[in-house]
Amino acid sequence: MASKKIILTGDRPTGPLHLGHYVGSLKARVELQNKYDAFVIIADLQALTDNAENPEKVRKNVLEVALDYLAVGIDPKISTIFIQSLIPELSELTMYFLNLVTLSRLERNPTVKDEMKQKGFGGNVPAGFLAYPVSQAADITAFKADLVPVGEDQLPMIEQTAEIVRKFNKIYKPILVEPKALVSKTAKLPGIDGKMKMGKSLGNAIYLSDSPEAVKEKVMKMYTDPKHIHAENPGHVEGNTVFTYLDAFDNDKKAIEELKKQYRQGGLGDVEIKKRLIKVLEEFLTPIRKRRAEFAKNPKAVMKMLEEGSQKAKIAASKTLAEVRAAMKLDYF
Repeated sequence: MASKKIILTGDRPTGPLHLGHYVGSLKARVELQNKYDAFVIIADLQALTDNAENPEKVRKNVLEVALDYLAVGIDPKISTIFIQSLIPELSELTMYFLNLVTLSRLERNPTVKDEMKQKGFGGNVPAGFLAYPVSQAADITAFKADLVPVGEDQLPMIEQTAEIVRKFNKIYKPILVEPKALVSKTAKLPGIDGKMKMGKSLGNAIYLSDSPEAVKEKVMKMYTDPKHIHAENPGHVEGNTVFTYLDAFDNDKKAIEELKKQYRQGGLGDVEIKKRLIKVLEEFLTPIRKRRAEFAKNPKAVMKMLEEGSQKAKIAASKTLAEVRAAMKLDYF
């Protein structure tokens, strides 16, 4: 019987996970874990590339991200959930890979360029942040991942990994697996302000751990159609954040199409569609909240799960690194 293909996926622990994370990756991870041999990384080292002066934030959010994973249904009995810094082999492999990448190539990476611009680094970009595509390449290749689930905006990272793999295999020995991107077909969920980027620093996200009160408050602030001032006026559905969220989370597609038709014709107020969205999100988030609260009662057990996952991940990564050292003539003893 052929072994399962391997996938590598994960998040930086810089804050709790939100609905955008769920639509973009978490939902797929839950589905994929039964089909593939899944490694799920909590990338604390990469989180430190732009949070080096705030390590407590990163440490705290390792547990928060783990709770979100468990709450949505990522099963540690099936998926290997691990902490990046507990696998020193990943840092070692990053060091080897840095010699195979030029500074100019890192500076041309579109994903990194966009993120540098968003963070306003200017000329003061930390070297670790500029080089984090190399760290990602090490994460992917250490586990010989065949597939990496990503959104389209992350494709340049996979391309850079493939370049590194090809160069390594050519110079040393063909032992590393060239990964392919498993591109999410789900449209990106905008922030509640209508901006395509959703995040904690922007204050425009609905988190999986938000209370019912917080969800209600955020939905009522949601961007709709600025020209739709009165309910009787025709409104625009395209670019209307409330309808984007309804499309993503409301299972009654026929009812949504009727609401869109009514909204376009006029006679449907923003408050009414927001109330529907609040109800839909509560139905979705309530079981996630309950599971999260149960796991949160025993944080030591969650950290123990991460420790065990990290031990398992270390065994897998160490096998690859033994091959890498031999290929690079570094197996001295």
